[in-house]
Amino acid sequence: MKSFVAKYGDAFQTASNGLLRVIVGLESLLNAMPWWLLVLTVAGIAFHASRRPLLPVALAATFFLIGLLGLWNLAVQTLALMIVSVFFSVLIGLPAGIAMSSNDIARRIMLPVLDAMQTLPSFVYLIPALMLFGLGKVPALFATVIYATPPLIRLVDLGLRTVDRAFIEVAADLGADPKRQLLDIKLPLALPNIMAGVNQTTMMALSMVVIASMIGARGLGEEVLLGIQRLDIGRGLVAGVAIVALAIVFDRITQAYGGTRDRLPPR
Repeated sequence: MKSFVAKYGDAFQTASNGLLRVIVGLESLLNAMPWWLLVLTVAGIAFHASRRPLLPVALAATFFLIGLLGLWNLAVQTLALMIVSVFFSVLIGLPAGIAMSSNDIARRIMLPVLDAMQTLPSFVYLIPALMLFGLGKVPALFATVIYATPPLIRLVDLGLRTVDRAFIEVAADLGADPKRQLLDIKLPLALPNIMAGVNQTTMMALSMVVIASMIGARGLGEEVLLGIQRLDIGRGLVAGVAIVALAIVFDRITQAYGGTRDRLPPR
């Protein structure tokens, strides 16, 4: 491993610098936004997902609670890292799940790998991340993506495999090629499962971001870590409440997007 790091260290450093710019850029953008605009953005996304007025109000109040606890800046750091982590997890997990559902050989190869990834303790992922990228936000991103992607791959595969064959056969009879069948039939019908996967990935990313505070990720996880180190129960509890608030916001929005299709009136 040492020889590998010595040989490819410059390449990893270049990749690390690029990823760090993305995370810091998003963090700066979120910090530049007025707090009320960020709260309204969350409410707008929640309304778009649910089409109901109650959820946006509840999630806006939940997000506002983080500011009342005095942890807004730390929450923004955690939020930026989470958004980037979930983005890369979806970027990897969605194509991998599609490939797994369409190829039995790929599925047989990937299932043991996913089993191993989900069985390993989350702390184990910090070791290669540290060796490849050192301390900071980038190793936290690396470890989070590896830890959070398997549920999405599994649920994308499950959703696509459970699509009724009758719909696919009708599309084939009408002349749709496999690409159109995937985009127009399989993915829309598998959307609840896919969004469930995004939901699980988001929750696991949040838990891993907190653990990754031990390698310099900062954010709300750092407050929890400091509370443990100093036996400051109040500090750790307040940070924990803020983390729960973030988890509720992400959980309800992703669940709402997964159920939107079933609530839309027929055309």
